[in-house]
Amino acid sequence: MFNKILIANRGEIAARIIRTCGKMGIATVAVYSEADADAPHVVMADESYLVGKPPVNESYMNIDKIMEVAKTSGAEAVHPGYGLLSENPDFARRCEEAGLTFIGPSPDVIAQMGSKIEARKTMHHAGVPLVPGINHALKDADEAAAVAEEIGYPVMLKASSGGGGIGMQVAHNNEDILKAFEGNQKRANDFFGDGSMYVEKFIEHPRHIEIQILGDHQGNSVYLWERECSIQRRHQKVVEEAPSPFLDEETRKKMGELAVKAADAIGYSNAGTIEFIVDEEKYFYFLEMNTRLQVEHPVTEEITGLDIVAQQINIAAGETLPFKQPGIKRMGHAIEVRIYAEDPKTFFPSPGQITKLSIPHGSHIRHELAVTGQSKVTPFYDPMIAKLIVKGNTREEAIDYMTRALDEYEVDGIKTNVPMLQNVFAHAAFKDGDTTTNFLKQHLQIGVKA
Repeated sequence: MFNKILIANRGEIAARIIRTCGKMGIATVAVYSEADADAPHVVMADESYLVGKPPVNESYMNIDKIMEVAKTSGAEAVHPGYGLLSENPDFARRCEEAGLTFIGPSPDVIAQMGSKIEARKTMHHAGVPLVPGINHALKDADEAAAVAEEIGYPVMLKASSGGGGIGMQVAHNNEDILKAFEGNQKRANDFFGDGSMYVEKFIEHPRHIEIQILGDHQGNSVYLWERECSIQRRHQKVVEEAPSPFLDEETRKKMGELAVKAADAIGYSNAGTIEFIVDEEKYFYFLEMNTRLQVEHPVTEEITGLDIVAQQINIAAGETLPFKQPGIKRMGHAIEVRIYAEDPKTFFPSPGQITKLSIPHGSHIRHELAVTGQSKVTPFYDPMIAKLIVKGNTREEAIDYMTRALDEYEVDGIKTNVPMLQNVFAHAAFKDGDTTTNFLKQHLQIGVKA
């Protein structure tokens, strides 16, 4: 087992990894930018090192600097968390070359799944159902329009290396796709250094359901049930729950088994997620694979009793999974919401000094915090400041716990999306499990043009 791990990340996920390392008796090394000098993860770690100025390219994504810190600190392994460098194959490769264990899959697998086009090809060969579309990069906008007409509108124009909703555009006709192509390509180039685009059928009113998997280096793979992440704004998840209120046991099992089959097809090790789009008839299609820990992993931990970060570390250390598929039980219902520093009316980021933070407590409540009552929220990073997770014996009980917890949540000094979340949980459609990706637009009129 490792004696010391460097966490190449910030915020609540860095703090969450540090807590698990502490329980495992592993020393931790934090990195931070000038803007995060007083952040919780910096205080919690056994050692902390400044890696640069606030912009991520000068600090948290500065691979040379992070490699320097790893050498100076004597870290043996690196946990990338999610976002930032977590799905960067060059970073994983640099870790390996420096004699560090990268806590995640191999650089080749990250690269293979990082391209959505390559991922589609791989899943096709593995027998995983795909959304109708193409498995090659488009030459230009005219080809995009020709392919769209063949598939049938509406379609989704997507960046091969995209993520977080960047480089995605729904097109309802030729005019839409011709207009969107150049802008999407430029955004993809700016954000990911890859302007490759492809087209697939746009599934209307779908569910976004993902399967958590674990694989060790001995060839054992399991799935840890599913998470429903359908309530989204601009393709960014807002509410996540496990299990899905929509799936029956037969579909749930079939999706899990196909996720494991997909992982085995690429020799996957460590934690990962196979994401599916599910239509109204419960037909499901591969969307993408995330080769890292997910923001919403706590809901899976709550219903399985497993610490996924601990499993990641054990796998990276060469240990065999301690359980087989029949041993993974599902208990109760968990729901997670993401608390953002943003105006609940305009959804613009709301940076500033937090003057008061009062959070609910209880045995059924879990917090993953990136801030304290004295924190300053800067404009340099993603505006998510916390995650609030509840667990109940039933979905109805979990909804009740979350409703009360949101009512007790207080953050002064900045605006948050808590009022919007309260509206979600108060809505009859949510209580009925009508949680498609159109929920916010259909039921709360969020994103509807005036």
